[in-house]
Amino acid sequence: MAKTFAKIDDALAQWIAQQHLYFVASAPLSADGHINCSPKGGDTLRVLGAKEVAYLDGAGSGIETVAHLRENGRLVLMFCAFEGAPRIVRLHGRGSVVLPGDAGFDELLAKFPPTLTVRAIIRLTVTRIADSCGYGVPFMDYRAPRQDMASYARKSSDKQLRNYLIKENETSIDGLPGLSAAELGGLVVRRE
Repeated sequence: MAKTFAKIDDALAQWIAQQHLYFVASAPLSADGHINCSPKGGDTLRVLGAKEVAYLDGAGSGIETVAHLRENGRLVLMFCAFEGAPRIVRLHGRGSVVLPGDAGFDELLAKFPPTLTVRAIIRLTVTRIADSCGYGVPFMDYRAPRQDMASYARKSSDKQLRNYLIKENETSIDGLPGLSAAELGGLVVRRE
């Protein structure tokens, strides 16, 4: 039976940290707009407190989550147990986009392991925490993280990455503003 939680306690934070994959969903206000659901993986999420999490938003081909958050702030993260006891946990709340150069960006970035590129950090203030049975989620074995993004980033120059992001990330698929060329000009953060 589904239940809600008042906060992310230590046990839930530990369970969240053990998941290799999670999903991020957002939507525009327009009834004609596209709902977005993106898989995220790797060591890219941190529980910051009892009602706050953040994840790294790496360089990518779309900008839906950023555009939706800037329009309306609604965000949900979903975690599924693919190993062990069945469970699904959803964190609903208000998201914000923290860009390189913004107050608090460097402090947040320091909480994550080195990574090749960071476009932004998405911060979620959690307003609802709920789990459900997860009986329909299959068992799946984790093998390893994919290396494709790291390989692409290593073979691309900073200029090539910025140009790609400017081309792909200025607007969402529904035409909402994403990240401007000026914002994207300084967004490729390389650290290894």
